[in-house]
Amino acid sequence: MPDCSSVQKSLAWCQGRPELPGVKRRIYYISKYDVLQWPKLQHDANGRLTSASYAGDFVLRADKKWKYIDIISDKSQLTSEAQGEYPSQTQLNKLVAVHPGVGKEASEAAAYLNNNDNVFLVENMHGDFRVVGSDKWPTKTTVAQDLGQGATGTTSTTINVEASDECPAPFYAGKIATEDGDINPDGNPNQDINSDNNGNSDSGNSGSNGSSTSSEPVYDSKVVINGQTYNVTKGGTVNVTGDITSIKFTGKNMLYLSHYDGAGMPSAITISGDGTSATLSEKLTAPGSVTIYRKETANAAEEEWFYIKLTKSSSSSEGGPVNP
Repeated sequence: MPDCSSVQKSLAWCQGRPELPGVKRRIYYISKYDVLQWPKLQHDANGRLTSASYAGDFVLRADKKWKYIDIISDKSQLTSEAQGEYPSQTQLNKLVAVHPGVGKEASEAAAYLNNNDNVFLVENMHGDFRVVGSDKWPTKTTVAQDLGQGATGTTSTTINVEASDECPAPFYAGKIATEDGDINPDGNPNQDINSDNNGNSDSGNSGSNGSSTSSEPVYDSKVVINGQTYNVTKGGTVNVTGDITSIKFTGKNMLYLSHYDGAGMPSAITISGDGTSATLSEKLTAPGSVTIYRKETANAAEEEWFYIKLTKSSSSSEGGPVNP
């Protein structure tokens, strides 16, 4: 009998955390014909989506590269909306990418984008790449052009993309082989997730409720403070001499970090979209103390991880600094 336990999670937001709107000025695309293998979205044993991030990398045909299109960020937008009927609802992801040119090269874009099944990569202002296009459903791409009007008019070639998917524009942290070099050349850090051909997580990665645990947070026990690596333990204290100008955290699937210096409210530490790194660049002045919080599991509340004691005299940290 199938296990129908809920996969729902709490959705938190820290007061004051900036959510930067918009997309960056360069998008990437390629014909699905040139994609030999797609990364996988993670599902539980019942086929329910457990993560909005792809595991693995796009594998392209030999000598094929992602092409780029430079766009006007202020006029371009990525949106997503639900479509269909219960219990078969999906998301319709829509990209409007406005390129300023209307010359020969921009006009030719209609020839190779219209009537072709493409996949697009769009980078948000936090540096996360979002995928518009799926291996399950075709992508509709249309090109419109405006040569402007009068002395104060503007020209544009607008690329409109509509793509059905299981979730809003999935995140992708894998390798992107472009004409100008590779982005994320080491590939996706979630490569260890075992999936079958349908994208369902291997049962060896599932907990007792049948849902995947591969997306649970993992925090490395070494933290880099002012360029020096320290071993940290839960509930332990790290002693640091002088002011702190940077703290770097690494791990896998990290989903929440914050720091609290005893005044006001805890402040969130922004984590990379792939959940593998986070950096606190705010200056912390000695003497004083800072508490670092994290989430042990996806559904848990934030918990104290370790403490940092800042002094103006020489002292050693618990666990001691180690060579990077």
